[in-house]
Formats: sequence, structure tokens, C-alpha cells
Amino acid sequence: MNLTDHTSAQIDATVAAAAAAADTWAASSAATRAALLRGLAEALEAARDTLVPLADRESHLGPARLNGELDRTAFQLRGFATRVEAGDPFAHTDDPAVAGAPPAGHPALLRVRQPLGPVAMFSASNFPFAFSVLGGDTASALAAGCPVIVKGHPAHPALTRATAALAAGVVQAQGLPAGVFGLVEGAAVAVGVHLVQHPAIAAVAFTGSFRGGAALQAVANARPRPIPFFGELGSINPVVARPAVLAAQGPALATTLAGSITLSCGQFCTSPGVIVLLDDPASDRFVDALAAALGDARPHAMLTPGMRANFDAGVARWAATPGVQWRVAPGAPGTGGDAPTPALAVTTAATFIATPALHDEVFGPAALVVRAASTDEAAAVLQAIGGSLTVTLWGADTDDADSRALVRAAMQTAGRVLFSGVPTGVAVTAGQQHGGPWPSSTRAETTSVGWAAMDRFLRPVALQDAPAWLQGLGGQPC
Repeated sequence: MNLTDHTSAQIDATVAAAAAAADTWAASSAATRAALLRGLAEALEAARDTLVPLADRESHLGPARLNGELDRTAFQLRGFATRVEAGDPFAHTDDPAVAGAPPAGHPALLRVRQPLGPVAMFSASNFPFAFSVLGGDTASALAAGCPVIVKGHPAHPALTRATAALAAGVVQAQGLPAGVFGLVEGAAVAVGVHLVQHPAIAAVAFTGSFRGGAALQAVANARPRPIPFFGELGSINPVVARPAVLAAQGPALATTLAGSITLSCGQFCTSPGVIVLLDDPASDRFVDALAAALGDARPHAMLTPGMRANFDAGVARWAATPGVQWRVAPGAPGTGGDAPTPALAVTTAATFIATPALHDEVFGPAALVVRAASTDEAAAVLQAIGGSLTVTLWGADTDDADSRALVRAAMQTAGRVLFSGVPTGVAVTAGQQHGGPWPSSTRAETTSVGWAAMDRFLRPVALQDAPAWLQGLGGQPC
């Protein structure tokens, strides 16, 4: 399907409709919001037989993966509905008046949360359902009481339009203002820029490349009234493995890690891209086993020709770096229809720390092994990375100085620290944190996955000496 860029007038009209619906949707009840979210989940599932083949034609991710992703998307929508019914977006703090002069005395204060307003949501390419039109950002913003304008991703335009039409139909059937949900399309950079610059847009949610996200964040910050930009920009998700655990479980861990590196052709934001190992014979054997497992892997083609070109450029950058050696060499550069060969390279901690270009994400089925001489050097590798969505620590199960040093470094680096398993796969739940220090995300204190994601779109307001009728709303905006 050909993609036609929306004009400035079309974008303005879509945002104007969202702005017109903002007050009504902000004041909507828990029942109204939950009904919309559940209605969207039901409509998505009812259209499965149409949407999954459409998604497969555009993404080539396969029916099994896409059906699972559709299930996850419906689960998210229903989960946010449940959290709305539990009162999460209306949580408030009632601080009754205390007689007397400050600091002991104070007036009555009611701390509530106000929806920000229309949210521009930029769809991701690598998750056509779960981080796209009706994905987590849309679900959490709607749950918070904010209208959503989706910026469709050009990698799957037909699926985008079909899903957006489905959503608009649910909004209409429930008698809600049409502006509660809108769609903007276009491959041109100017389309996204115009959307972010519109004065009625109150926040932006973005999942995509570092370059694109950083550019849009700059646009959001340059507005006469800057707005929050909640961006997930990319991550190399280091795995640190201590020798003892590799000596005990090395072959099995190598097979598991190879599967994580090549899962969906390495096109997960949590794909492990750096493997930090301490100098030890067990580490040597682990690298041999990992290289063998990756050499046998046969990933599918990447989502777009642009992603394949970026992958080829990334592994070429490794090849051009002195001190980096191949254990599994990448294949020749290809096109969007060619499946890449998994790649595994090895370097030293000193080389990695001193070479900023090695800290950049290579999005695709590739990993860089970094050999460290000590725990302190391994921690220094994590510090050099700066920010990551995840850090995985294998072998930190005992309370000793080295475990504590690695845990401290991991928690300073990432939003999620794993002590078993692999980082691919992000549970949608109350305790999840999907967001880390720059450059993995723009707001490390927020999450884009889990029920706390709606907190991004709610602004605290203190009501002082509020009248009884306002107090009686129980934290719901009027």
C-alpha cells in the first residue's frame, strides 16, 4: 500500500479534534475509560484473522510471533482498564488543615493528578501491534485521560490504517468524541515535526531510533512551551557473566543467549548486544559455545531495507575498529529481503572503554564480547555504556564484594537488572521498569511498559482549601 504524507492542514485538523475532546475525556469516569479500553481489546481480537496476515505481509515476522503480540496488546488494554477501575489515575492525597502558623500549621491541601492533554504517539516498526497503534503508549495515555494522536509507522501502513479504523469505530460506537483517537501518517520527517510542534500537543511518546528520537526531543524542547518527550531510543543491554556460573552452566547459557541475540533477527529493544566476561578458561569455553550456536542460527530478514543498511553499517564499524576480532564474521551487506548472518566479535575492556563508537547499539543479530581482567574493570565497562534498558548479571547470587560492585554498577546503568534468564521479553505488570538512563530513554524516571506507564501523562496539582464539591470528586478531574 502506498503511503501518502498527511498535509499540515490534515494534521492540524486531527490535533484540533483531540484538543476539542480533551476536557471531556479528562473528566471521564473510570467506567467510561475502562469500557473503551476493553472495547478496543475485543475489536482487536475479533479482527485477528484479518490483521495478523496483513501484519505478516508487511513485517514478515510470522503468524506465531504476531498472534502472540496481538494477545499481548489485548492484555495490555484490558490490564489498564482494570487499573483504571481500581482508581490508579485518580489517586490523590488528602492533607487536612492543621491549625496554627507555619511550619506546624497549614491549610487543607488535596493533591490530585490532572491529565496532560493530547498525546502524540509515535509507533514502533519492530512491534506492529504491541508498540504501535493500540500498543502500550496508546493504552496508558487513554487510561490516564488523554486523547491520543497516533503517528503511524511507514513500515506497516496498511496494518496501521486497518487498526486505526477499528479503533475509530469503537470510539464512535461508544458515543465518545471522535477526537479521543486520531491518526497521522507520513514517511517524511516534516510530518512528525509538525505534529510535535502543534501547540495543542501536550506530550510525546516515542519508540524508535536514537537519531530520530533525539531529533524529535529537540523539537519538543524548542517549542515556545516545551512539552514532555517520553522516548525509548535504543539500548545495548549488557550481559555480565562470572566464571563460576559459566563453569557450571556454560553450554546451556550459550544456547539461551544465542537465541536471545537472534530472536526476531535481533530487532528487540532489549536484545543483548554486549557480553562482559572475566578472563578465565570457563569464559573461553563459553565464547566457543556461543560462537557455535550463533553460527548455526538462521534468522529471518530484517523489517526494512533501512534497518538492514544500518545493521551492515554497524558491523562494518566494528570491523574497522582496531582491537576488535571476529568470532562469527558477518555476511556480505544485503538488502531488505536478505537475511543477515549473525555476528559475534571480541575485544578487551580497555578497547571498549576507550572507543565510544563501540558503545552504540547495532540493531540486529550481533553481539560484542568484552573481556575484562577484574570485577572493577567489568563495572567500568557498564559505566562506559552510560545508559541501558537492561543489565543482566549471571552469577551474582552470593553476597560478596564483587556481587555488590556489579549490582551497584548495573543499577546505575539500567532501568531493569536481571539475575537470571535473558533480557528479551518484558512483562507487563505493576513492578516493571522499561526505561533507563540516556541514551536508552529520555526520561529514566518513567516506564513505557507496565501499569505505571500512565503516570507519564498525569501532572500533580495541589488544591488548597478546595470546596466540598471538588473534594467529593475523589481525585477525578472536573
